[in-house]
Amino acid sequence: MTDLKQLARDYERVEKAIQYLETHFHTQPSLGRIAESTGLSEFHFQRLFSRWVGISPKRFLQYLTKEYAKQMIAGSERLLDAAFDAGLSGSGRLHDLFVACEAVTPGQYKSRGADLEIAYGIHPSPFGDCLIGSTERGICWLSFVRGLGEKDLLDELARHWKNAILTRNPDRTGPVMEQIFTFPSTGDPAPLHLYVQGTNFQIKVWEALLKIPMGRAVTYQDIARHIGMPKAARAVGNAVGKNPIPYLIPCHRVIRKMGEFGYYGGGPARKKAILGWEATVYHRLVDAV
Repeated sequence: MTDLKQLARDYERVEKAIQYLETHFHTQPSLGRIAESTGLSEFHFQRLFSRWVGISPKRFLQYLTKEYAKQMIAGSERLLDAAFDAGLSGSGRLHDLFVACEAVTPGQYKSRGADLEIAYGIHPSPFGDCLIGSTERGICWLSFVRGLGEKDLLDELARHWKNAILTRNPDRTGPVMEQIFTFPSTGDPAPLHLYVQGTNFQIKVWEALLKIPMGRAVTYQDIARHIGMPKAARAVGNAVGKNPIPYLIPCHRVIRKMGEFGYYGGGPARKKAILGWEATVYHRLVDAV
């Protein structure tokens, strides 16, 4: 079983390293300098990084460059269509973990969760602590803590589900987090169901995001073309920004046309970390075949 608490602690140092590189990349800092920015020795930083992602810091950071981002979107023009034609509604999930997206009805959307009970809890993940919300019909919320207190995190959740009943229940949400972030290499994982509310346009965009395979990225223009609205790239960007369940609905796999990583609600360093981590996992899986 994955030790999520340890991974969350490791991620805090990894994020500091990425933030340091974002502001010092032009100086091409040595491994020792990067390690120093995290408060660790070079030896301990190397060990931590290898434990978190399985490769050296230098190799990992190569995945975070703009040029690698361009490689990820190369050939993406037909990527979503290919996934759709193959019936891979959950093609982006690690180790074939299946995600089903169930939108609320128009009436339920209008009521904004009236009489809906949402169990919530704050738990560690490989990319930092998360607040997760879950209903009987599926996961309805996921947000990274980002240094916020529990009250601020709950305010975000309450604004999205205005009339819902929020109940703190980490015993219920803990196993859900384990299912999300524990990746078995064998066996058939149980499906994860998402319960989301949004406009018809937002739902179309989020469903398109679920078709982006791990280790790849697409642009906002690719999403707009795929949903039959090629001139709506800006509106697509707004819908991506409204994604209530980042990571599971992989909005981090959408980047700008020129290979720039762009905005991410969980923070730019976290977006780069997730993309870099997925890239290394993907290449290890490919090499093992």
